[in-house]
Amino acid sequence: MPVAQQSHPKGLYFIFVTGMSERFSYYGMRAIFTLYLINALMLDKELASAIYGNYTGLVYLTPLIGGYVADRYLGMRRSIFWGAVLMVLGQFLMFFSAINFENAELAKWLMYGGLGGLIFGNGFFKPNISSIVGRLYEPGDKRLDSAYTIFYMGVNVGAFFAPLLCGYLGDTGNPADFKWGFLAAAIVMIFSLLVYVAKNNRYLVAPNGDAIGIIPASKAEENKTSKNERPKQKLNLLQLGLWIGGGIILFALFLNWFNGDIIGAIIYSACIVVPGFVISDPSLTMIERQRILVIYIIAFFVIFFWAAFEQAGISLTYFAEEQTNRNALGWTMPASWFQSFNAVFVVLLAPLFSTLWIKLGQKNMEPASPTKQAIGLFLLSLGYLLIAVGVKNVEPGVKVSMLWLTGLYFIHTMGELTLSPIGLSMVNKLSPVRFASLLMGVWYLSMATANKLAGTLSSLYPEAGKTKMFMGFEISTLFDFFMIFVVMSAIASVILFILSKTLQKLMHGIR
Repeated sequence: MPVAQQSHPKGLYFIFVTGMSERFSYYGMRAIFTLYLINALMLDKELASAIYGNYTGLVYLTPLIGGYVADRYLGMRRSIFWGAVLMVLGQFLMFFSAINFENAELAKWLMYGGLGGLIFGNGFFKPNISSIVGRLYEPGDKRLDSAYTIFYMGVNVGAFFAPLLCGYLGDTGNPADFKWGFLAAAIVMIFSLLVYVAKNNRYLVAPNGDAIGIIPASKAEENKTSKNERPKQKLNLLQLGLWIGGGIILFALFLNWFNGDIIGAIIYSACIVVPGFVISDPSLTMIERQRILVIYIIAFFVIFFWAAFEQAGISLTYFAEEQTNRNALGWTMPASWFQSFNAVFVVLLAPLFSTLWIKLGQKNMEPASPTKQAIGLFLLSLGYLLIAVGVKNVEPGVKVSMLWLTGLYFIHTMGELTLSPIGLSMVNKLSPVRFASLLMGVWYLSMATANKLAGTLSSLYPEAGKTKMFMGFEISTLFDFFMIFVVMSAIASVILFILSKTLQKLMHGIR
């Protein structure tokens, strides 16, 4: 590789800034959202939690729509633009909701409108900003894992500062101040949009200088490939009808199983139907289909990772509030500030991991993507084992050192950096160009499923006077609770390690 190609293209750092600003907007709003529901709109915690869970689940579901529209009609650049516009609108509707919080009915409708804008805006923005990173590099470029790690660091720079600033402005104890937190999120989203509009033509270019992301991927591939080289992409109405019918049946089954949870039924049925519909496309070659199958298998295991990892916003926050000694030099740290620990560690560790992948790649020692995913699951299990040891034999109400929770976040961050940006890179490398954004949406669909599962598992958090059961086991202590995630992540890690060589073969030379 020539020396000039050792550094990353300038477009990566443009996406870094754009994505960082958008994630600031997302995490800033999210940091104060449930507090707004409880303390301003006066909703009970159960309803507030349900709204929050449905919102975060749908945020990871709509990338399927945004990815499909980008691949078939709009192209990645225009999809990112309209996604950003919708999110700006959504943030301002949240701001107007908070202005009118005393008129609860109006505030709720404005809030639901704001959530809709954020959900669909994210659906257009997120899969395409992730996919476009890969278009900055030639196929097979060994810098791609490193590039996604740098991109991921930008996401977490935004995630670190957002709760601190939006929380400082909005979470003051005065319900009237929530509007300032939402306004801050809206202003930063406008900044992201303006930067993108001003500079996307300059920086979003392929290694050969061609503009990327303008023409929809499916049309671009049709233009480059002769009719005799691959089957035409035709919409098989019978096949489509069968998948829709199957989706309706699955939706009804899940709706009955989860006692009328419509959002959960939509997410879980989509998690089966959409991947099945994509992989059954008649235009796919055998190699393309096998590579997509690798994405699906790893996405399945990633569900277990995120279901455990996302306890950070639920059960681990309960633990921080109730059983963690947060006193330091006479000052009590807010429990919510632990949410920034992961982002800090990502920013500190991401450059090290980025360099590590490049160095190992130069020596032909870099692990393949499935192996990296298995390592990430193992580190997640190790983090929960650490805190399980820390709370073993600790009586309810007794607070433990914050070092246990800090250590968990540190180990989990290493697991996240081994799994999440590598997963984004893997999807980009294995996806046929005409399905790039749609398959990125399928990847995020696994995270939607994980977020719903995370809420279910969090309900097992031990409470005084209550005995909870999980798969025939009694969950009565924190040790029991944390061991669920130790065992779940360890089993998933071992199975993925065992499957890794088979998956590598199905990747046909892509690592």
